[in-house]
Amino acid sequence: MTAALRVVTLPPTVQGAEAVRFAEEVRRRGANILEVRTDLHSPEAVEVLALGKVLPLLVSERGRPLPSLWVETATYVDRDVTVSVDAPSSKLVASHHAERPLSTVEALRLWEQDLPTTAWVKHVEPLGPPARAQELLETQARLIERFGAGRVTVLGMGAVALPIRGVLARRNALDYVAAGGGWSAAPGQRLLDDVIREVRAPGGAPGLRRGILGTSIVHSRSPRIHRQPFDRIDIPEDAPVEELVDSLLPHYAGFAVTSPFKLRLARHARASLEAINTLVRRGDRWESFNTDVEGARAILKRLEAREAFVLGDGGSTAALRAIAGDMGCQLRILKRADIREPLSGAGVWTWPDRVPPPEELRFDRARVAVIAYGAPGRRVAKEISRRGGTPVMLGAAWFIAQARRQRELWETAT
Repeated sequence: MTAALRVVTLPPTVQGAEAVRFAEEVRRRGANILEVRTDLHSPEAVEVLALGKVLPLLVSERGRPLPSLWVETATYVDRDVTVSVDAPSSKLVASHHAERPLSTVEALRLWEQDLPTTAWVKHVEPLGPPARAQELLETQARLIERFGAGRVTVLGMGAVALPIRGVLARRNALDYVAAGGGWSAAPGQRLLDDVIREVRAPGGAPGLRRGILGTSIVHSRSPRIHRQPFDRIDIPEDAPVEELVDSLLPHYAGFAVTSPFKLRLARHARASLEAINTLVRRGDRWESFNTDVEGARAILKRLEAREAFVLGDGGSTAALRAIAGDMGCQLRILKRADIREPLSGAGVWTWPDRVPPPEELRFDRARVAVIAYGAPGRRVAKEISRRGGTPVMLGAAWFIAQARRQRELWETAT
């Protein structure tokens, strides 16, 4: 099956010569098409002739009319079918952007009009509840039956839409992806670099997907080390993660689970464990595990302490608690309200990077293990140093130990 063409939208703050540099950068990273939208850029803000020399252009009419030069320069022209499909048939991307989730029957009614046989069809709607994923897949299948493979793109949007967009992309003509940074063209877009890893995986990344579920996980290395396809499913803390994993059961071999969902999904999976970090598909259900105990074992071994304090009482702390007895280490679990005096000795910082520590937290020459890595780990280490402690960077040790066991478990998925 031919991979969908990867479309990156030009951000509204990027103009002039900077826009050309942006196009060159995303082309280098694997983008196939650059989209320029009339609601994001005025005609004088971008040099479409220069952009068109870097990447094929998709110009999209959104609220304001398309300048004639844009249409002449573009390889593809996106027009809303409810407004007009007046564009060269060889360039036309006929699109519809629904304001609410639609049933397949409702969606198909929107496409009863005749279109040029060379036109592409793009159907976009809010995903709504995760359970609607199957409805959106059915809409895609029916539109492909009508218009033919290689012409249809169906996109879901919303806070939890990312994994279903990954599934849809396998049959879509176009895959709208985010370049990264603080802006994306629509909620639920996958990152360009993550998509490229999937596309370039040996054997074309066939079979069931895998992914990591968490909040603020842009720095996660899981998509880089695990077998593809592997999705970075970054969703809000209050997202219906339980409903989401159940809706994805037909499409995923398993999930890595990180903060803040380790406790919630343990309850949902009826696990005997306090917290989990791994789900593995077993036919029509999920089986849960906590490979974080392997990471916790590595941390306590490196700390070489008979006693240690732990800052926080979430999923990572549950793993430390589970293994501490075997390691001969007595833990003192400290919640935020428990911190009243400077801490000494050895400790572990389990609060996520996005959670601000209490102002009264101070250390008296304590050695504090940092189990985050990358930029979040560096920020935590800076906080520890600022408060009088010595950070011990053990995030990579935790990550590698638990990830190795996750990989073994996912290979057993049924």
